[in-house]
Amino acid sequence: MLGKMMPRLYLLVAALLAGCNSTIYVRDGVTDGDTFYLAPRAFTQNDAVLQSWVTYSLMRSACQLKVGGEIPSRVSTYDCELNAREYLVAEWMENRVSGEPREDPYLDTLVSVSDAGFLEEYVVHYLGKESWQIPAGVEMVPFGEWRRARLRGHAPETRWIGSWGYGGASSVAAAGAGAE
Repeated sequence: MLGKMMPRLYLLVAALLAGCNSTIYVRDGVTDGDTFYLAPRAFTQNDAVLQSWVTYSLMRSACQLKVGGEIPSRVSTYDCELNAREYLVAEWMENRVSGEPREDPYLDTLVSVSDAGFLEEYVVHYLGKESWQIPAGVEMVPFGEWRRARLRGHAPETRWIGSWGYGGASSVAAAGAGAE
């Protein structure tokens, strides 16, 4: 399965690299960088849960770089989060079907939310920021009813498989190319 996923993974990395530059970003004395570095285990571990979160991490990071701003690693938009969660759900569903049967309570719950048609509302309710621009079609009232019946005690999860740093695109490419 990892062999099947590697071409897709490299395409995602290439998309991420396209938005990189070599500027070092500093705010409040912290350097976040302009480059998302994928964790080495993403290249070596063929775990459905891990690879689903790799997809999330790459999609969200690529979106953050595309949006740009003073410090891309701190960009938080509704569109970036929703898009990354949509890819997370799709990757998890594909990995579950094509790989060994696997369960993950959080990812399985997210699939249920998506199947019910409430992923947009989930993102707003559980992950939303005041600065986000939310589309008018997001229906929070029906989601609230559904959520109270099905998501009692639920806590959202975000598992970044990598980190932000600096060093320019060539360093990321070398790290990705050298991984086994």
